[in-house]
Amino acid sequence: MSEEQKPEEIQAERRREPIFSLPRVIVILAGSMLLIQALQSFVLNEEAQTELLGWLGFVPVRVIAASQIPGGIWPLLWTPFTYGFLHAGWEHVIGNVLWLVIFGTPVARRYGWRATLVIFFVSSLVGAIAFGITEYNTVAYLVGASGGIAGLTGAAMRFIFQPVVVAPHPDTGLPVALGRRMATIPEMLRSRSALTFSIVWIVFNCLAPLAPMLIGQDAEIAWQAHLGGFFTGLLLVPFFDHPVAVPPTEAAGPRV
Repeated sequence: MSEEQKPEEIQAERRREPIFSLPRVIVILAGSMLLIQALQSFVLNEEAQTELLGWLGFVPVRVIAASQIPGGIWPLLWTPFTYGFLHAGWEHVIGNVLWLVIFGTPVARRYGWRATLVIFFVSSLVGAIAFGITEYNTVAYLVGASGGIAGLTGAAMRFIFQPVVVAPHPDTGLPVALGRRMATIPEMLRSRSALTFSIVWIVFNCLAPLAPMLIGQDAEIAWQAHLGGFFTGLLLVPFFDHPVAVPPTEAAGPRV
């Protein structure tokens, strides 16, 4: 027989409830980006910001002119990953954080923090390579988490628009929601929502180089990193997927 909870115990439980139900890995990634932006904006002087950009931003011209850039060739070992934590300003970082929360959260909840980080960083790497292939002969700096977040977006496309699988419980016979099954590429393309979103997103990024002519002002969008990251996440996520589990019977005992 359970005892009635005291008012102070109820209050203590309420205080332990999180305000925002976000996976910890998403909170850490977003918090790191915001913290570094605050450091850039309020702590570092202009010279220090330039140094930070040079050592953590991705500069593909290092491949052919390493001796002319501080640090030489060695930053190419880490900058394809670290550039995602630098941003061009508060508008840039806030936009990326919101995108991370929207599309990174379902991936993190489905696959856990390890898979989320692998998809994020591998997509960042491929995004940097795609950017470098087209910008290797220009002094262009790649910053922003868009490549990694595009990878999480591509991963989410494989399941967020799929219907929830429902099966009868083996003991009670009542319907139980088992989650969303990951779609194959053909199945994803047959989903109107997934197909429409993907087409709009891809076309928008393909048109990004024409933005100065269309809007009459410069718009420095790393469309190569976006596309590279998106397709990486789309193709990488099956390695982390698992079949939808059937509810256990009562005889098997509780699962914790």
